[in-house]
Amino acid sequence: MKKTGAEIFLESLKQEGVKVVFGIPGGVVLKIFDVLHQQKDLDVILTRHEQGAAHMAEGYAKATGKAGVVLVTSGPGMTNIVTGLADAYMDSVPLVAFTGQVSTNLIGNDAFQEADNIGISRPCTKHNVLVKDVNDLARTIKEAFYIATTGRPGPVLVDIPKDVSTNKADFKYPEKVQVRGYNPTYEGNKYQIKQAAEEIKTAKRPVIYVGGGAVFSDAAEEVREVAELAQVPVTMTLMGLGSFPGAHPLCMGMLGMHGGYWSNMAMHHADLLIAVGARFDDRVTGKLSDFCPDARVIHIDIDPTSIKKNIHAHIPIVGDVKTVLRQLNVYLRAMDGKQSDLKEQRRPWREQIEEWKRAHPLRYEQGAKVVKPQFVIERVFEMTNHEGIVVTDVGQHQMWAAQYFRGAKPRTFITSGGLGTMGFGFPAALGAQKAYPDKLVLCITSEGSFQMNPQELATAAIYKLPVKIVLINNKFHGMVRQWQDLFYESRYASSYLGEIPDFVKLAEAYGILGLRALKPAEVEPVIREGLKHRGPVLMDFHVDPFENCYPMIPAGGAQHEMMLEDPPELRKVDRSGLAKKKAEEGEGVLPA
Repeated sequence: MKKTGAEIFLESLKQEGVKVVFGIPGGVVLKIFDVLHQQKDLDVILTRHEQGAAHMAEGYAKATGKAGVVLVTSGPGMTNIVTGLADAYMDSVPLVAFTGQVSTNLIGNDAFQEADNIGISRPCTKHNVLVKDVNDLARTIKEAFYIATTGRPGPVLVDIPKDVSTNKADFKYPEKVQVRGYNPTYEGNKYQIKQAAEEIKTAKRPVIYVGGGAVFSDAAEEVREVAELAQVPVTMTLMGLGSFPGAHPLCMGMLGMHGGYWSNMAMHHADLLIAVGARFDDRVTGKLSDFCPDARVIHIDIDPTSIKKNIHAHIPIVGDVKTVLRQLNVYLRAMDGKQSDLKEQRRPWREQIEEWKRAHPLRYEQGAKVVKPQFVIERVFEMTNHEGIVVTDVGQHQMWAAQYFRGAKPRTFITSGGLGTMGFGFPAALGAQKAYPDKLVLCITSEGSFQMNPQELATAAIYKLPVKIVLINNKFHGMVRQWQDLFYESRYASSYLGEIPDFVKLAEAYGILGLRALKPAEVEPVIREGLKHRGPVLMDFHVDPFENCYPMIPAGGAQHEMMLEDPPELRKVDRSGLAKKKAEEGEGVLPA
């Protein structure tokens, strides 16, 4: 019996094990939504904006490791998910986006809501394809999921014209597919892996530098085994958080622009760098010419184009991180010399790292009157026992969350890394909550980021997704304001946001509990009440608007050239009257 393209679409998703689709309907995909409406096997989450749908699919994918699925209509439906596609592309997120398209006979005629979905998405997808014949639809969907989830994961776009969704064909879903020119390498070169083991054995100041690839490959256990066998300290990128236990004695936490002083100093003075599923982006390396000047580099990555792209690798190993590390561990276990010998051999190196950490730990001063943002984040994590899934937006709060959330497990710290997308956090948290309805999901955000996609409060309320929103409200685009303080003589050009809106009233308008803390003494009671509430909650914490995020490697600086506190000239500036001045000028204040 023949099936319509819409029915083939549904059956194909079932074959792929898809449980939830995020999206918004429109004219050319109505047939598909109608078929979805008549079945019970897949949940359809109607979002309030297509960008929200894309980020929800990202959050679902990052939390589960499975492909997130988004379905939108043609024209603006597709263009509204471009930010989500670009974000997923930069962070290697397995995403399959289905977009509607005008009928094949109208393509190229500037029909209503027509856009060049393939051309627009080409720079920000791993693969994209326009389906012109309903007979090709099932195979194309199989290929889309295969490409999105294998090798280095990424977003794939499938463009479905209206007539393809209504035409009929015989349905047979292929068991497997082969894509010409696409053959990811999983097994590493055995000679290079053995060479890497020998380098690890003889190094005096080695560091393991772990990126998001270790999380995507589910290689946390293999990373831990390498570190313990070879007694090598571990540091993680923002995307790599959770790949190594935060309480482990070999863990140095996050490195990079706002990473720990000790982590960056260890990188700078290392004689061997073992890069695992990381791409040496500029937020980690700082000034390239001064990056790890004395280190030989072992680089393990499934994407051959990432190796030697930014930093020369003395031992490049192309392969799946989990597979390669398992092979590496075989050689490490067979090494001459016992683990206790290596531990003693590297004692001076570990002691040096501890000395750096004691000299310049993460710190802030919480007084009795003004709430410090670090205090809020630290108390949230302590009061939740570092359990649950944390999803952040982008900015100062993101860096503080990365610094103070030390108990992350794999896939429990979700953020926008490469693209740095404000507005990612809340919808992504909803996607993670949909994946794990019984887990605690925290969204750490700010008033600047949250206002990019606040409409998804309706999605949270209607689908009863009990995300706990921790809103760090400093009345500024905080990271922009920090740079303006440090490099633009405190000229706050278009960074002051003021008192609009009243976030508690905004939450209540959507039927969601809103709470507010204005003083340090109110922080813990608000957190306690928010965590106790069974539904979604927005907790609005008014914090010091001029608190800066340190350590910080300034743009163009090297890893060892960190700023640890406000410079003297900035500490002399009295900024306390700024909010009042802005209010007098009518900026960011509710009208009378």
